[in-house]
Amino acid sequence: MKFNLKTLSVVLLYAGVISPSFGEALDIDKVEVVSQTPLATLGVPVNEVPSNVQVANSKNIQQQQPQTLADFINDNLGSVNISNGTGSPVQPDVEYRGFTASPQLGQPIGLSVYLDGVRFNEAFGDIVNWDLIPMNAISTINLMPGSNPLFGLNTLGGALAVNTKNGAEFQGTSATASVGSWGGRQFQFETGGIIKDYDLDYYTAGNFSAQNGWRQGSSNDLNQIFSKLRWHSDTSALELSLALADNDMNQAQTIPSSMAAVNPRQLYTGPDWVKNQMAFVNLKGSTFISDTKLLEGNVYFKRSNSQGMNSNAGLDECLGFSTSNNYPCTPYTGGGNTGYLNNVDASNAYSNIQQSTVGLSTQMSFLDDLFGYHNKFTGGASADISRVSFNQNTFAAQLVGNDTINDPTQSPYLQDAVNFAARNYYYGLFATDTISPLEHLNITGSARYNVAEERLSGNDNDVANISPINSLAGSHTYSRLNPAIGLTYSPDKALNIYAGYNEGMRAPNALELECSDPTKPCSMPTGFTADPNMKMVVSKTWEGGFRGRLDGGWHWNAGAFVTNTTNDIQYVVSSTTTGYFSDVGTTKRQGVELGFGGKIYDINLNANYSYVDATYQSDFTMGTNSTVANNGCGGSCESVTKGNQIPGIAKNTIKLRADTYLIPNLNVGATAVLISSQWAHGDENNLDPQGRIPGYGIINFDAHYKIDNNWNLFAKVTNLLDKQYSTYGIISGNIYAQTLAETNPQLFISPAAPRAAWVGLTYNFGGINSVASTVDKD
Repeated sequence: MKFNLKTLSVVLLYAGVISPSFGEALDIDKVEVVSQTPLATLGVPVNEVPSNVQVANSKNIQQQQPQTLADFINDNLGSVNISNGTGSPVQPDVEYRGFTASPQLGQPIGLSVYLDGVRFNEAFGDIVNWDLIPMNAISTINLMPGSNPLFGLNTLGGALAVNTKNGAEFQGTSATASVGSWGGRQFQFETGGIIKDYDLDYYTAGNFSAQNGWRQGSSNDLNQIFSKLRWHSDTSALELSLALADNDMNQAQTIPSSMAAVNPRQLYTGPDWVKNQMAFVNLKGSTFISDTKLLEGNVYFKRSNSQGMNSNAGLDECLGFSTSNNYPCTPYTGGGNTGYLNNVDASNAYSNIQQSTVGLSTQMSFLDDLFGYHNKFTGGASADISRVSFNQNTFAAQLVGNDTINDPTQSPYLQDAVNFAARNYYYGLFATDTISPLEHLNITGSARYNVAEERLSGNDNDVANISPINSLAGSHTYSRLNPAIGLTYSPDKALNIYAGYNEGMRAPNALELECSDPTKPCSMPTGFTADPNMKMVVSKTWEGGFRGRLDGGWHWNAGAFVTNTTNDIQYVVSSTTTGYFSDVGTTKRQGVELGFGGKIYDINLNANYSYVDATYQSDFTMGTNSTVANNGCGGSCESVTKGNQIPGIAKNTIKLRADTYLIPNLNVGATAVLISSQWAHGDENNLDPQGRIPGYGIINFDAHYKIDNNWNLFAKVTNLLDKQYSTYGIISGNIYAQTLAETNPQLFISPAAPRAAWVGLTYNFGGINSVASTVDKD
């Protein structure tokens, strides 16, 4: 079979010879492509994508040595910031353009995440466990903005596509050992190579790290293995990959701001912990039927098991409890002040979530000209079938110091027992076509028809409130055709203009459906009640901008976007401890993105600025822990009105990166991250004077020294200036407020880590492209 140049570029891309580089996405002279569908075999040049796509690669990751993928994109990619309500450094929430990808159940997930073409959002709650993705196995990262329908469910604000390394591109073996602050220790290895006689290549990576944590109860222990075996000929390729993870993470959670001011390292209550295990197998293949027709597909199996404990302690002011329920209630009268110290209602919730998903996708791409114009068409289908088992028992406890200790003397000791199962069936049909009616004009049209079916069963025995057993059975189906259209125009090699419109959807997940009855609120994530039907969330995004290159190799971009969502879902507080999920109407995220980068006097520079304005566009009323009344609603609720800012989203973010070689073998770099203030959760009407989280700015430093061809030394320092700041806040009641003179409720925050340092040594041998051998000199 004869190959034309276009076909050859696709083969090279699949083999890993061509990959996008951070800060080089717009070099039109290079054949650099990104995939417009989750399967990454075939892509289009970046200048044909009608949105501000951002890319990075393994060299960028190696240079900065981030702990998680979330840390890396927060430090480098525009319109991204992280918040950390769990207090665990490896389990943050990622916010992009005002939409969230989170490991916490109950968060509204508006971003889809893919690993090697497989949807990585969990079946239960659509959450994303960042701790399960091994950083040293990542080859490329593509952040696709907007409501791109081709990436399926939850792509309301964007999609993050992560691709892993292969043995053809990453040959050789490396081993890295490093130590750092708070008892940090890490060992990483990777090895890859080619077996020419059998047209095979192989790659294996391991990551084993542990840290005691800078706060009490914030240690983590990560164990990850990734392996890939590929066979490829001139026209076909087949790869089998395996990922395993076994991680233990303790969560420090938030603490009252008054406690943080005295000692930010202390716990509020504990212990809280999560144990995540995963096994993931993915078989992917492609073959050129002709030099202009490519058939590709994959089939995968993913199984995860998550065990957790959540400690809970709230104020019990002896209201609504009779002595027959055996609830202790002894008023605190120390020093003549009436307080709350002994009026604590404590409990411990133990959960076990088992999830199994099998899925497949297939697509056909045609590169033939259409009506004499260059054209690229891809159409396909996908199916993801999941089974979820959720079991949770909540036990009565006593607060001893900061620990909630199970107390079998209380009756009932078992307060709540949930046994829940769900089957999810996700199907999709999709197509996309890019045509070039003029030499420098590209028009792209896409569509995807989604079907999401959720079958629920189980029961909730609310023993504590002596309620009847609640049936959790139900069945819900959501479907929609989501379109997209866009264009790009390049009048010359220095300028590229893009504009587009797209739509996406999110189906309410099983967790939201089972906690959506306002007459039966539940505590999150400790219990279910019922499953009234809810509406699907629909997002519609307009985007446009400019990008190009200046003399001297400088690249730049400037754009704007607007995303409107209807039937947005939020956890609506109904009391100090309970709430329910509800459609709160329309929301809007709009903003501006600016970026530039280049090289001056041997210094590589990159900068990104973004402005994100996220607001409610519908009025609604919800409960609140804030003491600020609004519109006659009273002190226990707040009226949210059109124009109020959505909590947890920073309006302004700035990312700056610079690195250079001080001497031939010594590279030093620094990253600055500046984030503006944000509103705390629980202050949705933006009226509480303590409801604002201050902005912050931090600097991270890294250095790499090549000792010889085999040995490399590196060091990194995070939060170099030792700034005190927080990325997350929520208004809640403080059980330790011993006098009414102390503000209660008050702002709870998750203090960020102070200055920390790591140093490591890498040994490389046996290859010519070992990724750890040097940092990028380009």
